[in-house]
Amino acid sequence: MEVLTSDCKITLKHIFLDNGNWWKFFLKYRHIIRVAIVINVLKMLVCRTPTLGYRLFGCISCSFQKIFCFSCKSRFCASCGKKATDIWMQNAYNRLPQTRWQHITFTMPDVLWDIFWHNRHLINKIAPIAAEILKTQAKKQSFIPGIYLAIHTFGRDLKRNLHIHLSTTVAGLSLDHKRWISKAYFEHQQIKNSWKYGIINLLRKHYKDTEQPLRLPAKLKHLRSYGAFNSWLNFLYQKKWVVHLNKQSEDHKNNTQYLGKYLKRPPIGETRIKAYDGKEVTYQYLDHYTKETQTMTLPALEFIGRVVTHIPDEHFRTIRYYGFLSNRLSGRLMPIVYRLLGQNPPKKKIYIPWLGMLWKQFRYNPLICPHCNKMMGFIGLVLPSGASLNSQHQHIAHGYT
Repeated sequence: MEVLTSDCKITLKHIFLDNGNWWKFFLKYRHIIRVAIVINVLKMLVCRTPTLGYRLFGCISCSFQKIFCFSCKSRFCASCGKKATDIWMQNAYNRLPQTRWQHITFTMPDVLWDIFWHNRHLINKIAPIAAEILKTQAKKQSFIPGIYLAIHTFGRDLKRNLHIHLSTTVAGLSLDHKRWISKAYFEHQQIKNSWKYGIINLLRKHYKDTEQPLRLPAKLKHLRSYGAFNSWLNFLYQKKWVVHLNKQSEDHKNNTQYLGKYLKRPPIGETRIKAYDGKEVTYQYLDHYTKETQTMTLPALEFIGRVVTHIPDEHFRTIRYYGFLSNRLSGRLMPIVYRLLGQNPPKKKIYIPWLGMLWKQFRYNPLICPHCNKMMGFIGLVLPSGASLNSQHQHIAHGYT
């Protein structure tokens, strides 16, 4: 078996297909793998292959023809994820007002991560808790902030680590929508206390939910009664919860880049994968506490498990907007915000076509005939067969695309 190192690019697709790794993983855990995981993995495996269809171009001066296969558009695909991320960051940068921003990270004790993993519907409910804390503090100062946040389920080592990255304006629109209030602040200790209360109250409420009662992981099965569970939550409330407030900054481009890099991409960038020998995968990560680069080596199937578990369910919104950035209010309030700040409204949403992306990144036009150096013309479109990817699962998992 050839050992691949970072000298030659190691892709997720290669690791998943090599030795039938993905198919082995699927057969072993098929009873617990979520549908969204299977769909996104299959999309990634057939990205830019004839399975998804293709465009056919030909040279007008010679007989040379070239096919351009369609991409998968999956956030689990490194290539498609990068394009989607770049477009989101550019649109976000153009849309967000130029003012003071503050980045806030909301974390929780690690013993709670597995509870949310066993009750995935509750992950949807933690974003409003974080946003409401900031909105409440802002309302006491008579302004409406602009807030956007991202829900992350993983740490840099790919282990479970449920937390929220939030960016908010440290200023905002007056409650009567007539003034821009620039003298504002957010009280750190109050945010921490409100966050702890909000998460613990959420778990208390759903423990007693008769329609969808809280499912506890095996290590917490001893908390069979509400009294025992509530006492345990009270104990957790007394522990230190980390809510980190970054320094305020008027450079919101940095904030969009920070949130954007994990929004529409796989949990690990392929440049961090340093070696694969057919059995084990070695990757690097920056240790949050020591600030030093660490190396981890895992069996291939365990590595696959760590990566795919963070694929969100279909229709899950990783990024959310609140305050004057919310979908409900932005159409009415954003023009007022731009006017009060003396800023021009943003351009229309940016979409970068595949040819434009190739030219922007590599200064390469793939439609130039390599033989005649002339522009090739469009011949036709070949669409997918119509068979679902799921029906071709085993075929795809063995690399027949």
